[in-house]
Amino acid sequence: MPSSLPAPVIDVRGLSVSFADRPVLSGLDLRVEAGSIYALLGGNGTGKSTTLSVLLGFRRPDAGTVLVNGLEPSREPARARAQLAYLPENVALYEHLSAFENADYLLSLTGRSYRRDAIHEAFRAAGLQESAWKQRLAGFSKGMRQKVAIAVALMREVPLLLLDEPTSGLDPGASADFHGLLESVRAREASVLLVTHDLMGAVDVADRIGVLEQGRIAHQEDRAGFDLSALHAHFSGRARAA
Repeated sequence: MPSSLPAPVIDVRGLSVSFADRPVLSGLDLRVEAGSIYALLGGNGTGKSTTLSVLLGFRRPDAGTVLVNGLEPSREPARARAQLAYLPENVALYEHLSAFENADYLLSLTGRSYRRDAIHEAFRAAGLQESAWKQRLAGFSKGMRQKVAIAVALMREVPLLLLDEPTSGLDPGASADFHGLLESVRAREASVLLVTHDLMGAVDVADRIGVLEQGRIAHQEDRAGFDLSALHAHFSGRARAA
């Protein structure tokens, strides 16, 4: 009998990727359910960036299957990327344009028309103050830039957001604001893959946390059973194989 559960937005099974015969991902399994926030933690060199590159269709797997909302990024990169919004650690926007002009231009690239008041509403949903809407991006903080990018993603109504270290360099207040913004994204039934070093922030916002070590998920927990001591041990690389 077929399952009635919705298909995951990200479904990675047995993913392996090597660079110059050096394994980076070794049989990675990763599943992000619709409408959920998954925090992927790991130290430098554990394969987080490579995972994002594969999901974006920039790197082909050596082995395994990868689906983004049912599409294979390696076979249909443009269609797969149309299903998501990617926010790198430092969001790339146009410095000489205002927040509204950035959003209006980026949305025009989708081939659809968007009303001015709808963009304003997206800014409100993303927590960008009205006084900033006509300001040039050159004077924006990292947190304000993120809000512009999130507003564009909300307007596009994509089912998936890929976030790469979004809270690095933010002060505690800005980090808390960003985590609150993710709650509003989840309320709109979008899914989030959050790549981060921020364990405590992940515990606050994520539905599931996975710790990446040696190219695969070494430890994974759901919100109902977060064990901070175990997560900290694995994230710090001190856990021993059973």
